[in-house]
Amino acid sequence: MSAKDEALEQHVPGTTKLFVWVWVALLIMTGIETFLAYENLALLLMLTLLMGLSVIKTGFILSYFMHLRFERMGLFLMIVPAVVFILCMILIFLYPDSIRLLHMQPH
Repeated sequence: MSAKDEALEQHVPGTTKLFVWVWVALLIMTGIETFLAYENLALLLMLTLLMGLSVIKTGFILSYFMHLRFERMGLFLMIVPAVVFILCMILIFLYPDSIRLLHMQPH
């Protein structure tokens, strides 16, 4: 057996059954988000729940459908800090405007 064959045997991507389970979990979370959109919840609670579900869904999509779960740790360590940096930049530039809009008086 060559080194290439051994490397292929060691790298076992997810099975179809795994991807179906992840898809079903994403479908259920989307259903929960849709249900929450029609409920009369406090704004802060609803936004917290929706953002939490969105972060979990993003993790599933990145891990399984973009195959980051099966990649080397180095690739993961390049992508995650970049995403955190981008989110911080968005917050730095948009947060002051959101506070200003929150405290504006309606006409």
